[in-house]
Amino acid sequence: MKILIKNGLIVNENQIFESDILVNGELIEKIDKKISSDYADNIIDCEGSLILPGIIDDQVHFRDPGYPNKATIYSESRAAVAGGVTSYFEMPNTDPTTTTLDRLNQKFDIASKSSLANYSFMFGGTNQNIEEIKKLPQNEIPGIKLFLGSSTGNMLVDDYGVIEELFKISKVPIVVHSEDDKIINKNLEKFKKEYGKENLTPEMHAKIRSSIACLKSTEKIISLAKKTNGRLHVFHLSTKEEANLFDNQKELKNKKITSEVCIHHLSFHDGDYKKKGNLIKWNPSVKTIEDQNVLWGALISDKIDVIATDHAPHTIEEKNRPYTDCPSGGPLVQHSLYVMYEHFLNNKISLEKIVQKMCHNPAIIFNIKKRGFVREGFFADLVILKRNQNWTINKNNLLYKCGWSPFEGKKISSLITHTFISGHLAYENGKFNDNIMGKKIEFCS
Repeated sequence: MKILIKNGLIVNENQIFESDILVNGELIEKIDKKISSDYADNIIDCEGSLILPGIIDDQVHFRDPGYPNKATIYSESRAAVAGGVTSYFEMPNTDPTTTTLDRLNQKFDIASKSSLANYSFMFGGTNQNIEEIKKLPQNEIPGIKLFLGSSTGNMLVDDYGVIEELFKISKVPIVVHSEDDKIINKNLEKFKKEYGKENLTPEMHAKIRSSIACLKSTEKIISLAKKTNGRLHVFHLSTKEEANLFDNQKELKNKKITSEVCIHHLSFHDGDYKKKGNLIKWNPSVKTIEDQNVLWGALISDKIDVIATDHAPHTIEEKNRPYTDCPSGGPLVQHSLYVMYEHFLNNKISLEKIVQKMCHNPAIIFNIKKRGFVREGFFADLVILKRNQNWTINKNNLLYKCGWSPFEGKKISSLITHTFISGHLAYENGKFNDNIMGKKIEFCS
């Protein structure tokens, strides 16, 4: 089938321009100012809406397998598609953890039958599974994920001899959650002693999971990456000190050390704990407004390369537990583009920069084949965003299985009307067409 998308404003490769797009099957066949409707089986008139490449979220936790009460690949990929996320990388801290080739293949099988969006999976490193990593077909995964802190099961990787060896042998980026557990545990014991465990509150989270815990870990892993000339990508920066460890002196394709910032660290600060409480309890923690401002500056200046979500749903019952018993994380994939568009309206970031950080750069960093750009011959992963549409995020319009959002009550000024996944119109005006699943993401060798 050929679909003609007319009268849209394409945001792509640092340009905004009016053009039509002809989609033929899975691919973009033609991009031109005026394409005859004679070529099309179906016509979508955008009437001045924005057309973006599909968002590539390089860090999500869809909890599948193991936690169906929180989320599944099916439930969260639907939420993602409704939010303009057309491709995602899911993390290995499921149950069982994705630390063997068999478990990786099991997740690919689940996604092939239930993911509306395109998918791939980070493979989890441990102190013990380096021989398993050597067996991996590394052109089929985006990266090796290491939890340097805040781990699940046996996934804490604190043997730096193992990490050094991984840098030397890996053909894909080593991707890290970077916090120092020893510093965090020391801080936690100090706060328990001073206040009593039952009196600890979310407002203390940024001091317990402190800036120094992030900085020391990130400094150490960067030093090792430089020593080995390894390829490193650091997830969810949260501090001003970390932001200053990265540079913008090289083109992205030539960078060996790259980084990411998440929606919540750009949108919340420690003054929000009083109102939001555990709903904004993440690891790494949401920190000060000063940290947030420096993160924004590093993002705009290209010291930070990617915007992602770290989508990590828990049930509302879990989030309502006392601080020390409440898990960290929250759902975000349905609203990442919406929230970033609001930041654009508030003059924090340009549309071109949003697309660069959420679409182009993940494709470049992870060497994704024919996605992340609006280009002829590329997969038609496209999002149509209608401007000047006012609505409010609330429980009635949430698609997350956990049924809550830290952004409930936030007013939104745009509406995603269409999401294409490899040319398939998977979402249109609030309705899903899930008779075709997303595709396994391919990586260039």
